[in-house]
Amino acid sequence: MAENGIRPHTRIGPAVYLFFLAGVALFTFLLIQQGVRDVFQAIAAIGWWLVLILLCHLVPMVLDGGVWWALFPPEEAPRFRAVFWMRWVGESVSNLFPATQAGGDIVRARLAVLKGASVPYSTGTVLVDITISVFTQACFSLVGAIFFVMATGRTNLVGPLLLAAPVAVGVIVGFYSVQRLGVFHLIGRIVAKCARDPKWQSLTGRAGAVDQALRQIYKRKHVLAACCIGTMASWIVGAVEVWIALHAVGIPATFDKALILESVGQGVRSALFFIPGALGVHEGGYVLIGQMIGIPGHVALALALVRRVRELVFGVPGLFAWQFVEGDRLLRKAQEALSTRPAEADQ
Repeated sequence: MAENGIRPHTRIGPAVYLFFLAGVALFTFLLIQQGVRDVFQAIAAIGWWLVLILLCHLVPMVLDGGVWWALFPPEEAPRFRAVFWMRWVGESVSNLFPATQAGGDIVRARLAVLKGASVPYSTGTVLVDITISVFTQACFSLVGAIFFVMATGRTNLVGPLLLAAPVAVGVIVGFYSVQRLGVFHLIGRIVAKCARDPKWQSLTGRAGAVDQALRQIYKRKHVLAACCIGTMASWIVGAVEVWIALHAVGIPATFDKALILESVGQGVRSALFFIPGALGVHEGGYVLIGQMIGIPGHVALALALVRRVRELVFGVPGLFAWQFVEGDRLLRKAQEALSTRPAEADQ
């Protein structure tokens, strides 16, 4: 949010390139191992079913947009179609831009400010939305893990699951507690004391405003409960997409197998968020888990690639839309600067 003294990072560190290259290497290995011809034949078998899968993805996009929109107080909320558009752009950046997944959340918070929402509520709603997403995804992954144990009979995984559940709960509770304790105001005060620049001194007030916005958002318990239900529904519809794809390639799998694949795939993407687009690891998770539940490896890899196709179909236009908005804004600022120069010269 450049207008408020906060500039988004545009440089990509060498570690990101290394992770990206590692993902490319893993993806290439999987493609060769499963057979390039077999994989693309499985993709070709989907045919026009791909259109239905793409249309199905509009449902979670609407649900996710509705959740974020509901978190805004009525006086701050942009129009729903604007929020839907901003959420779409954020998802596009997270899926396709060569940075961590947090980039999409930063972009949509910035777009919300450009659309007239205040910085505290734009930042606060995104943080609460992330918290809800992490919480519901943990629940979704736990359900998927339970179905996986039931489908494979691997009771030896029950112990690790019982150990992992409290850890996941602890992380979520910790993230929530940090927000409620006013940590942004504390960080702002520390930075303000260490930096003499007036721009950094003003950070304390803005950070305190974000903390206040978070408190107001978390007070609306009924809205938070509805948002959790909406986000969980979004995860489940994602499993419906996988279920449709399974039937399209000629595997009449039950819905629980689709839910297992989707929950594991989403869990891998979140756990390995530092790999751009989770390239390679997402496909590897599909192949590994798919084979364990009776889905051929080349079919599981084809399903993962169908997801990549969907990300490209929705993501590329989203990136173009984002660049158009930013370019238009820079052009208007340049025109305003040029128009003020003659007036200054006359004076």
